[in-house]
Amino acid sequence: MRVVAGDLGGRRLIAPEGTSTRPTTDRVREAIFNSLTSAGLIEGALVADLFAGSGAIGIEALSRGAQHCVFVERDRRALLSLEDNLEALDLEDRSRVMASDAVAVAATLDADIVFADPPYEFDAWDRLLERLDTGLVVAESGFEITAPDGWAVIRAKKYGRTRVTFLERADAANQSDGHTGEPVGSAE
Repeated sequence: MRVVAGDLGGRRLIAPEGTSTRPTTDRVREAIFNSLTSAGLIEGALVADLFAGSGAIGIEALSRGAQHCVFVERDRRALLSLEDNLEALDLEDRSRVMASDAVAVAATLDADIVFADPPYEFDAWDRLLERLDTGLVVAESGFEITAPDGWAVIRAKKYGRTRVTFLERADAANQSDGHTGEPVGSAE
């Protein structure tokens, strides 16, 4: 596993041993970040990486110009890999690690973009989304995510078994503030 692009492009990342995490493939990360970068949404952004695992998503955001990332992970082995990756890439000053349950701390996060890549069997999307106070969520799952009240799906794409869904607060989706349908595409 590696950082795909940006200042840290090509640098190797370590993943936790075992099956407690499912790292996002380079191909999926590249597709996600190409959409966000071309829309001008990453540079200077405050991001959160929920169910962070090795931190590959948040580290990719930092590599591509995000200002700061909060990583949320509760698995002990994953936390060790995440902290090792941040130290090896000298990203400690641009990040914060929370050893917590992502749903439990969602309401405390201050982020422009939230990345959520829980285990495929995760079924608490409504609870997670209702607690987030952010405009854009990029969600990875093994099934189609239906937008709960107050949210709109602005793009959805399948990569093998992985479904990537861009969700936006409904009030943000109805404004022309640069975070609407066009920058990240339309639902597919």
